[in-house]
Amino acid sequence: MLKIYRYDTDSDALKKQITRSVVFEPDVERAVRDIVDAVRTQGDCAVLDFTDRFQGVRLQEMRVSPGEIRKAYDAADRSFIEVLEEAYRNISAFHRHEAEKSFFYEGPNGVILGQRVTPMDRAMLYVPGGKAAYPSSLLMNAAPAQVAGVGEIFLTTPCDSEGNVSNHILAAAAVAGIERVYKLGGAQAVAAFAYGTETIPKVDIVTGPGNKYVALAKKQVFGHVAIDSIAGPSEVVIIADGSANPDFIVLDMFAQAEHDPDASAVLITPSETLALAVRDAAGRRIGAMLRREVIAEALASNGAIVLTGSLEEACRVSDMIAPEHLELHVASPWDVLPAIRHAGAVFMGPYSCETVGDYFAGPNHTLPTSGTARFFSPLSVRDFIKHTSIISYSAKQLSVCGEKIASFADYEGLQAHAEAVRERLRQL
Repeated sequence: MLKIYRYDTDSDALKKQITRSVVFEPDVERAVRDIVDAVRTQGDCAVLDFTDRFQGVRLQEMRVSPGEIRKAYDAADRSFIEVLEEAYRNISAFHRHEAEKSFFYEGPNGVILGQRVTPMDRAMLYVPGGKAAYPSSLLMNAAPAQVAGVGEIFLTTPCDSEGNVSNHILAAAAVAGIERVYKLGGAQAVAAFAYGTETIPKVDIVTGPGNKYVALAKKQVFGHVAIDSIAGPSEVVIIADGSANPDFIVLDMFAQAEHDPDASAVLITPSETLALAVRDAAGRRIGAMLRREVIAEALASNGAIVLTGSLEEACRVSDMIAPEHLELHVASPWDVLPAIRHAGAVFMGPYSCETVGDYFAGPNHTLPTSGTARFFSPLSVRDFIKHTSIISYSAKQLSVCGEKIASFADYEGLQAHAEAVRERLRQL
């Protein structure tokens, strides 16, 4: 189930095993393009038709009523509501530290330069549903949008064949104060909010995870709206030394692998003793897992144990992967952290398991996957704001540097640019 590689001798096979990128099948790309084009041109009719085809229900109303949201909240177990509320407080508190401020400063001769920070007007948050519901994703997407000050926040999640949305998601919506909830899923939902329809508003940004149809739809509408990222299968890398607990490691690898067969879980360690103990523990413990078939398939296809010569080399291997989640099961994780450059989130020490970040700690669990942590960041307040540059030049300053500016335009062959400055200089 888990194969052990030696980095110094198995590097070619190892790179093939652990190097991942977001790749979509051509037929899926064509199908999503057809869905997006149909929704763009046909509006509500296409949205309802695709919902009927893929979710098995002909909706009479695409929006969840406030009464349904309140009913789900009132019917939920109080302990579940309390956990949702505490988790949302933690998530919101973390994101408040990300808030940016506008700034201005003075230059010579009365010049004022600066940058305004303003929130987007409208955001659509996509929350997966159907076979599995993820109220945690709702909280993680809603908190930074609200902290940013987005004017209108819309949420959409797939309904079942009876037209009902998960009560857990609706309860989380109530906790987060999200009132505009829609029963739509898949590429048609993304397209509807990207372009707008007769009844669905056009938004400025679409965020949230989903299946490959959702990911491709986000990719195709990018430019008409902003998006957070193109999410691929979930992944965890664990760097561990000889002090690590094999059972902790195995269960953390299982936790990632149980998402789906494409999920990835990789242990990197300089300790052969630990590597063998983890491999043995995985074989011993998998029989007790409810999703053991999914876990076994994921670990066989995308799992690995990598033996390195040192912790320093382990960090280099991890950076090569640039994982979504990175756990440091080492004696001194804060000493190792400076050697890490590429990871969506880093979990420090044996008691900071990835599950803590998924649900409760506060940092966002919407993270870059498939090596994109080299250039993408976790979902944050920054995704829901925009920056506007402010330039206020005085006549005196233009008279000082105007000819320099005009000559710069001359070098680019843009006469009107130059003349726009020189006419002002003549009148001065």
